[in-house]
Amino acid sequence: MKIIQTNLIGAVVIQPKIFEDARGYFFESYSKKLFFENNIFDEFVQDNESLSQKGVLRGLHFQNPPHAQAKLVRVIRGAVLDVAVDIRIKSPTYGKYFSVVLSSENKTMFYIPEGFAHGFVVLEDNTVFSYKCSRTYNKKSEEGILWNDVDLNIEWGIKNPILSEKDKNAQKFKDFKSKF
Repeated sequence: MKIIQTNLIGAVVIQPKIFEDARGYFFESYSKKLFFENNIFDEFVQDNESLSQKGVLRGLHFQNPPHAQAKLVRVIRGAVLDVAVDIRIKSPTYGKYFSVVLSSENKTMFYIPEGFAHGFVVLEDNTVFSYKCSRTYNKKSEEGILWNDVDLNIEWGIKNPILSEKDKNAQKFKDFKSKF
């Protein structure tokens, strides 16, 4: 595995070593030892998976402390543009974002620590998105930030995504009071 630092402190892109032959491919999608060697100490306790069609945008979501989640995300089939926004008040990258294309073809993964809002837009039909979480889902601690907030100025590459009601009505970044 190759660990690549992003412009957001603590968030890293992970490119696994792929072993391919006539039968198909194999790769390690998680190695506790390698993660620990790279200062990623989260214990993942829940795996989630979603199926979405092209144009669906999910996010920007997060859970507040003490239920905050670190995530390890990847795409099993299809492709997404994955986005993380730093919402840690004292971080030098507060309010900044990082995006990366995750696909079944590139097998790239993205580690997002606690203190980040997360979302993705689906680039291909029938995309299967998978993610590990360091804490279980807690509805009372869940919040969201508006996907197209002008202060964040995220380049999603889409003007009219398919959104849930929750995501359509998420708060603006300027109205957001971080608990991180």
